[in-house]
Amino acid sequence: QVQLAETGGGSVQTGGSLRLSCQASGYTDSNWCMTWFRQRSGKPREGVARVDGFGVEYHADSVLGRFTVSKDASKNTLYLQMNNLKPEDTGLYYCAADTSRSCPSLTRWFDYDFWGQGTQVTVSS
Repeated sequence: QVQLAETGGGSVQTGGSLRLSCQASGYTDSNWCMTWFRQRSGKPREGVARVDGFGVEYHADSVLGRFTVSKDASKNTLYLQMNNLKPEDTGLYYCAADTSRSCPSLTRWFDYDFWGQGTQVTVSS
């Protein structure tokens, strides 16, 4: 049994910052792929950033330079530091895990094995 619990969402103004955390518990493996997704209103679920099982980080173009993903294996926790937030970043942010070491494509959210419940991020103009 694997549980993923996201925290850190909230409401901020344009240009503000938030730091999301995803705590993994149960049977987990530090070599798994860990990814942040988001679901914006009226849009398909999209991958935002990930850390693969080799420790390599990747960010989607839409957040590159503003968001930073990181992982603390000792705490089984994945983070997403979000700076210079924009209204279009508003959405429900999910943490997902895949048991493969190399991550599925960010567009293939349906390939991921475990999901958290999500945390809401709202950015006002």
